[in-house]
Amino acid sequence: MLIHFYKYQGTGNDFVIIDNRQEKFPKNDTNIIPALCDRRFGIGADGLILMENDKSSDFYMDYYNSDGSQSMCGNGGRCAVAFAQFLGMIQDKATFRAIDGLHTATIEDGQIALKMNDVEEVRLKPQYSFLDTGSPHHVQLVKDLAGFDVKKEGAKLRYGLYGESGSNINFVEQSNGSSFHVRTYERGVEDETLSCGTGVTAVALAMHKTGKTTSDQVGIQTPGGNLTISFEQHNGTYTNIVLQGPAEMVYKGEFSWSI
Repeated sequence: MLIHFYKYQGTGNDFVIIDNRQEKFPKNDTNIIPALCDRRFGIGADGLILMENDKSSDFYMDYYNSDGSQSMCGNGGRCAVAFAQFLGMIQDKATFRAIDGLHTATIEDGQIALKMNDVEEVRLKPQYSFLDTGSPHHVQLVKDLAGFDVKKEGAKLRYGLYGESGSNINFVEQSNGSSFHVRTYERGVEDETLSCGTGVTAVALAMHKTGKTTSDQVGIQTPGGNLTISFEQHNGTYTNIVLQGPAEMVYKGEFSWSI
């Protein structure tokens, strides 16, 4: 079977994207997604996105981590919107459905602004915060983030604190009042990624909730680039959460798979 694919990246978070509106992709084959995402023997990516038809929106984003597990992905959502525009499915606005529900997005000057779901609870612990922004996220301030062993310490928390189901782990260092550096260990990838959309969203809300910033617009610098998160807070609930940043096609190609 010959699979036509596109490779996209959003601040270094990279994805194999496939137009599956004809429902020909063999997603019941549990081996294919890790094979496609393998950086040595496959195409190489943090995750796979299948673009599918949806009766109530422009498209359905079926997202898989590189190990084949499903979740919501903020950067993946932004890349999916860019791909939908490339396919001519949308112009400068989109409404799409993902595993966590309905999302809207706009495109302007190469920047894709994705509306995330409301967040009703940020759990505050002595050393960290925990919240769900479409995927579960642990947010923890550290010193010397540049020299921090994200993979080692992230894996410890991902398995040791959260068990088999796990959580994404975000390590944070404040730059100034409304700017933060972030490095993320992603479950499903089981390694540090250059950026995580749901992760930086979680960081922005957690930093606001804990009083590290009073701004309703937070700048995040990841190893893969810069993202901006804006939001409103009403009675403890965060609403109108928007994740904004670039997304671009890297290349396209074909992948042969035996079925």
